[in-house]
Amino acid sequence: MTTAAPTATRPRTRLGLGVGMDLPWGARTGFRETDDGGDITPRVRTFLERHAGDFAYSFFAFQPRHRARLRTADYVTAYDRLYAAMPGLHTRAFHHTLLNMGTPEAYDRRPAAEFANALHARYGYYWVVEDLGIWSLQGRPLPYPLPPVLTEEGLRLATANARQARELLEPPLHVEFPGFTEGGSFVLGGLDGFDYFRRLAEDADVHVTLDVGHVLSYQWLKGRTGRAMFDELERLPLDRCRELHLSGCQIVNGKFRDLHHGILLDEQIELTRHLLPRCPNLLGVTYEDPVYGDDGELVEKSRRNYARLRDLVTAWAGRDTP
Repeated sequence: MTTAAPTATRPRTRLGLGVGMDLPWGARTGFRETDDGGDITPRVRTFLERHAGDFAYSFFAFQPRHRARLRTADYVTAYDRLYAAMPGLHTRAFHHTLLNMGTPEAYDRRPAAEFANALHARYGYYWVVEDLGIWSLQGRPLPYPLPPVLTEEGLRLATANARQARELLEPPLHVEFPGFTEGGSFVLGGLDGFDYFRRLAEDADVHVTLDVGHVLSYQWLKGRTGRAMFDELERLPLDRCRELHLSGCQIVNGKFRDLHHGILLDEQIELTRHLLPRCPNLLGVTYEDPVYGDDGELVEKSRRNYARLRDLVTAWAGRDTP
């Protein structure tokens, strides 16, 4: 099966609501091994049959099939079948996990960029996104990407990394604001995270994605809870933001947890409502990592705020662009 890159005219206005999926190999919600190259699991197929029409665009996050040398041929059969299961969604993005832009170590990004470019030639990605994090150290992947080192030298190195990734990639690069989950990661350096991210975006000349949960995780780390969660947001590069992400989060014993369990916090909906009119170049809002059963239905606890998000984004996307 071969899927040609879409030839439809690229959208130039608001896309609306998108879906982002983390699809590990061997999980019930992910990719499965087959004798002829791999496929999505029945659970994923059922979800897409039921819900793909709810969304205006899609991305999935790259998960390695194995630790052998990265080869496009090892993945495209499974990816072809994923895209064949959502034929109406021709606007596609790709969430990379190998650019490793936050690392202070020397790192060769060319294989990861060449891989993404080959997929782009086949599938026509509108952008490539990756969190500004430390995804691996000395060649060993981390269980959760760490924030970049918040020092002037760390900023210099991360900016050079992001600039290099932008230059290597054929699709536009979106650099995503990193997560600062207390207890799940740790922070080195004393620079302000919002200032750091704005300076990097401007100096590397990149578009950005704001993960609403990641922004809230930083606010919680700084003690800015309740109405204070709106403080200091103007220090972010809002004019460069082209995408918002929302994934399931939870407050546990007063600490923010980025759990990706599908259940959105009320605070995420309210922060999204606040950001929509303040991001003049925003293209879309992504519901990331929906959680569902074998019947393809979203878990019950996620439905209320998913519906609120869908209605909020539908109203935003229907307005005339200023």
